[in-house]
Amino acid sequence: SLQVKELETLAVQLSESCDNCIRHASAIHTVGNEYQPTSELTDFKKLLDEQFMKLKAMPSQNDRLIRQFQEAVWNVHHKGQPMPGEEEEDIVMTSTQSNLLNVKCPLSGKMITDLAEPVRSMDCKHIYEKEAVIAYLPRNGNKKQCCIAGCPKFLQAHRLVCDPFLLTEIDELRSMNQQTEQAQNVEDFTGLDDED
Repeated sequence: SLQVKELETLAVQLSESCDNCIRHASAIHTVGNEYQPTSELTDFKKLLDEQFMKLKAMPSQNDRLIRQFQEAVWNVHHKGQPMPGEEEEDIVMTSTQSNLLNVKCPLSGKMITDLAEPVRSMDCKHIYEKEAVIAYLPRNGNKKQCCIAGCPKFLQAHRLVCDPFLLTEIDELRSMNQQTEQAQNVEDFTGLDDED
C-alpha cells in the first residue's frame, strides 16, 4: 500500500542517517587519535570530511535494515511463511548469521546472548563483553591483538562500540536459539511417545 511505501522510504532515510552518524563518530575518533600538531594551521573540517568520505566508501548496513523492515511488514499477515521469491531455507538464514562473526566472547567465555554489555570492534567486527575487553586492553590506550584466533586486527578501547545494530542482531539470535530449543523439546517429547 501507499502507506507502507512511505514507511519504507522513511526507513531508508533513517538507515542512511544512522550510517552517517556512525561514520561521523568514527571520523572524529580517528582524526582525534591520529592528528599530529604541525607549525601550520590545521584544517580540521577537511580532515574530518576526508575521513568521512573514506568511511562512506565502505559497505553500509542499509540493505540489512531494509530487509528487516520488509520482513516485519510481511510478518504482519504472513508470519512463518516465506517471503515472495524465497525458499523456506532462506527464511532460516537471516542476516544475523552473516553479521555476528562470533557467538561467544573469547575473553569471558559467555555466549553473546548472555553478555551484560556487548561491544563490537569497528575494525574486525568481533564481539566482546565490555568489562572483559576493557580489562584486557592496556591502560595507556595502546592497541592489542584481537583475541579471535586468526584475526589480524587490533583492538582499541575507543573503537569498541555497541553500534545501533548489535543489540537487534543479538536479540534475533536469542529468538532463533529459543525457537530451535522449542523444536528440539517437541522432537524429544515425540520420541518418548514413540517408544511407548
